[in-house]
Amino acid sequence: MAVVITVAIVAVVITVAIVATVYARIHCRKKARTAIPEDARNATNQQLDKVSTDDVTIRVEEPYQFPMVRDPQVHYPTMERFLDNIARHKPIRFSPRQIQEFTNNCSNVLGSGAYGVVFKGMFPSEVPVAVKVLTNHFRNKKMEEQFMAEIATIGRTYHANLVRLYGFCFDPSMMALVYEYMENGSLNKVLFDEMREIEWQKLHGIAIGTAKAIAYLHEECEQRIIHYDIKPENILLDHSLNPKVADFGLAKLCNREDSKVTLSGGRGTLGYSAPEVWSRNHPVTHKCDVYSFGIVLLEIVGRRRHFDANLNESRQWLPKWTWDMYKNNELELMLSLCGIEQKHREKAERMAIVALQCVHHSPDVRPVMSDVVKMLEGSMEIIEQHPNPFEDLESFRPNIGLLFGNDEDSNSASRRHISKPPYLVPKGEKEIELATC
Repeated sequence: MAVVITVAIVAVVITVAIVATVYARIHCRKKARTAIPEDARNATNQQLDKVSTDDVTIRVEEPYQFPMVRDPQVHYPTMERFLDNIARHKPIRFSPRQIQEFTNNCSNVLGSGAYGVVFKGMFPSEVPVAVKVLTNHFRNKKMEEQFMAEIATIGRTYHANLVRLYGFCFDPSMMALVYEYMENGSLNKVLFDEMREIEWQKLHGIAIGTAKAIAYLHEECEQRIIHYDIKPENILLDHSLNPKVADFGLAKLCNREDSKVTLSGGRGTLGYSAPEVWSRNHPVTHKCDVYSFGIVLLEIVGRRRHFDANLNESRQWLPKWTWDMYKNNELELMLSLCGIEQKHREKAERMAIVALQCVHHSPDVRPVMSDVVKMLEGSMEIIEQHPNPFEDLESFRPNIGLLFGNDEDSNSASRRHISKPPYLVPKGEKEIELATC
């Protein structure tokens, strides 16, 4: 009898030990999540080329807040969460079927242009998205290059003032880009709508946020990113009117050591592109984005387009009018004519002076964007203004008929030659060639 009891006790002890061991191992696996990194699993799936993306679950979260880890016991799972978060921020490849599901069969159109159509969509997690479906992409080398440029640039960045690219679709039947949805559309719709009121502090914040985004692209990315098409249409606003720079179809990656960039034709939008972008006699650098930002900054101050043929000739081209008022010590009067209240004029004057530096005809004189941010914020004294920023440019005789196409899509899908540009032309240059999306 004693032997039977002893055997029973031993059996119970062994069973408990086995259960405890199994429980401990399960607990450890849950705590450490998985021994195989998500990137490794993804790489394996890609190699097999057997896995469909139709059942991908989209998880969109707020930017991850890095915790202060003090307890060694929680260090490992915290690192796992960090690595998972990094993986989630990579653009996802979607199937055409998923794009159709997200957009409810492309039923809600937000806008359209030469590039294609933008639809409002919704992830299964009820996160709203904007889906740009490219048209006429089949065997269109230029559109494919711009598609790749978009993914190669914005797909590798993360900044509060850059629109987020959730994913893309590349298929013989469809090319599409999936972005975060921006409730207030583009800056031009807010800035140039006389019926729409907007607080000056918001406009000031939009200017600073946009400058921070460009500074990040130029100075903080591993490879410098030149946008080439900074304009109000490419600055999107969220529900709180926070700006996010978008549309990287013309963007170019370059090494920081490269002081010049080789272009095959001009890039950008007429009126916002720097003179050197379309001049064959001047090198192009990242300072071309600084010029474009300067034009946008003046438009924010003036709440008007950089050129308005309906105004007196001396006021038609906003940069030149601003310079004339500045050199005559009449900037205060100009700000008053622009409808800026007295309490906001100090910041507005700072913005106007910084803008004049940004649109200087010489790229070397233009400030770097990190200094632009500091000057706009007031943490850095404004650099002394150089003489006339337009001293090397001949008299202004615009061809009004060539100012803009559609405001919603001022770029064209084809190259075009313009004999009389609607802004100042460097001496010796009479033609602009645009190669735009």
